[in-house]
Amino acid sequence: MGQNITKAVKGMVADANKEITTIPISDALNLVDSPNHIIVDLRDIRELQRTGKIPGAFSCPRGMLEFWIDPASPYHKEIFNQDKTYVFYCASAWRSALSTKLAQYKSEIIAFSTTQTKSGKKWRILNGSKYYEGG
Repeated sequence: MGQNITKAVKGMVADANKEITTIPISDALNLVDSPNHIIVDLRDIRELQRTGKIPGAFSCPRGMLEFWIDPASPYHKEIFNQDKTYVFYCASAWRSALSTKLAQYKSEIIAFSTTQTKSGKKWRILNGSKYYEGG
């Protein structure tokens, strides 16, 4: 007998997007060198090895987020214990939406879509360098 999933992941992401702040890619690019923001890449190591990451971004695999942000966890990372705004991103904006919703209690967290903006442009990363690709 198959699983009875009561809420599909697309519904969870849609719900998360109703509760979080998102910003366009152009705004996120302006925050990369900001002393008041920490850019967090939620993709796994295989994705990072294939495509690189935004220079200066902190890598936190999505599966470790809860453990790394909790100061009581033995896996806590001090980078998440700062009075800064955290900007989460991933490949499709699904993990960043769910992560932002989860982590909102810790600090101000915002997410940006790494695949589509209203202008129709896509964010891509190649060997750690930033560039735009038409949508």
